[in-house]
Amino acid sequence: MENTHEDMSDGIEWVDVHYVDLRGRLHSVSVTYERASKGDVFFDGSSVDLADISDSDLHLVPDMSTLAKIPWGERRARVHADIWVDGKPFWGNSRGVARNASRYAKEHGFRELMGAEVEFFIHKVEFKVGKGELIARVINDEEPPTWSLPTKRAYEVTDSDSPVAGVRWEIVRALRKMGIKATIHHHEVAPNQAEISTASQDAVGLGDDILTIKFVAKHIARTWGYVANFMPKPVFGDNGSGMHIHASLWKGNINVFSDDSDSHGISQYCRYFIGGLLDHGRALAAIVSPTTNSYRRLVPGYEAPIYLAWGIANRSAAVRVPRTPSPKKRRVEFRPPDPLANPYLASAAILAAGLDGIKRKIDPGDPIQRNIYHMSEREVKELGIKTLPKSLDEALEELESDSEFLRPIFPRELIEKYIELKKQEILRVNLYPSPAEFMEYTW
Repeated sequence: MENTHEDMSDGIEWVDVHYVDLRGRLHSVSVTYERASKGDVFFDGSSVDLADISDSDLHLVPDMSTLAKIPWGERRARVHADIWVDGKPFWGNSRGVARNASRYAKEHGFRELMGAEVEFFIHKVEFKVGKGELIARVINDEEPPTWSLPTKRAYEVTDSDSPVAGVRWEIVRALRKMGIKATIHHHEVAPNQAEISTASQDAVGLGDDILTIKFVAKHIARTWGYVANFMPKPVFGDNGSGMHIHASLWKGNINVFSDDSDSHGISQYCRYFIGGLLDHGRALAAIVSPTTNSYRRLVPGYEAPIYLAWGIANRSAAVRVPRTPSPKKRRVEFRPPDPLANPYLASAAILAAGLDGIKRKIDPGDPIQRNIYHMSEREVKELGIKTLPKSLDEALEELESDSEFLRPIFPRELIEKYIELKKQEILRVNLYPSPAEFMEYTW
C-alpha cells in the first residue's frame, strides 16, 4: 500500500471498517476515527452466519496499516479488519486464514507472491424472484443493436469502441487514490466485460486488494447507472468472468519457481506445486469456484478450464505457466477461480495445495501442449486427465473427502461451517424454477 496510517489520519472523521463473512461478501460498519484507531468495534456475528445468536458478540480489530481515504467520501476512510473473540483470533476470520497461509509458507522456507486478474461485467441488471414471478434481464449496451461489439470478440478493444470504458478508467483512478496499484486493465472478451489485475503481494494483501476492487467498482458503476457484476456467468452464450490467481514462491530475492537449465524455465519446486494443485483441484473447486453459477462458467467453449492439466501458455488447462523470458516473472496461473470466491480463503487454499505438492513431491507429469477441448474423451482418459466437478454439490463432496491438506492453515470449524453454508445456499437456489426449465418442460 502507498498510504500509511501516519500520513492518512489528518482530517478523517469516519472510518468504514471492512470485513467479510465466510462466503466472501463484504460487510462494513462506520465508526469515528478515534474508535477505529483504538480497536473499539464490535458486531453481531449471528447476522452474518458466523456465530449463533446465543453467543454472537464478535470483535473487529482494524488493521490501520490498510487505512485509505475513500475518494468519494468527505473526510471518510476505509480499513480492513480481522475478527477476534475473547482477546484472540476467531476461527471464522477469513483474513486470518490467509495470514496462516503466509506463516505456513514461511515455515517451509518460502515467501509467496500472488496476484489476480479480476474480471467482471459493467452492465444493467434487473431481476425479480418471488412466487409466480421469476425474471432476470441483463442489458449489455455494447452489443448490437445498441452498439457494435460482437459476442466473444471484444477482447482488448480500444476505448473508442467501448461505451463503458470511461467507467473502468474511473474505477482504476479511484483505486490508485486508495493506494491500490492496479497493474493492468482492459476490455475483456465479452461485451461490457472488464478486467483489472492486481500487483503481486502476499495472500492477505491480495485478499484486501480484491475486496477493494469490488467495493470501488460497485460504487463507481452505480454512479454511471450500471451494475458492477461479479457473477461468474451472468450472460448466456458468451464468456464468463474468472479470477485467475498467479502464484510464485521465493527465498529472499530468488524466485524458486525459476530454473534456467530447464527447457521450460521452471524448477522442480514449481512442478511439485503444480502437482499439488492438480491433485487437490477437485476439492479446491468448492472454495475457488464457490457458487452454483460458477459451474455455468466452467464449461467447454468459453475459455474457462474444465480439465485438471497443466501446460506452457495453454489456456485450455486449469494450470497455465505463462511464457516469460524473465526469471523473476516465472509463476503458475490457476485458472478455475472466479470473482465470487472469498479471496482470503481462495489464496490460502491454493497455497495449501501447492505446498502439499512440494511436501509430498507430487509429479504433475509432462505439460499438455495441445488444445484439450479438441481432444476426444478417449484421449483425455488415456492421458489420465481429471476434470473439475460439474456442480457445487459435487465440489463440496470432494472437499469433504479431501480436506486434510487444508488442516495446517484452515481451522476445522471454518471448513465445516463453510460446507454447511454452501449446502444451504444450494438448497435455496434449487427451490426456484429457472426460465430455461420453462423453455424445456412447458409441453
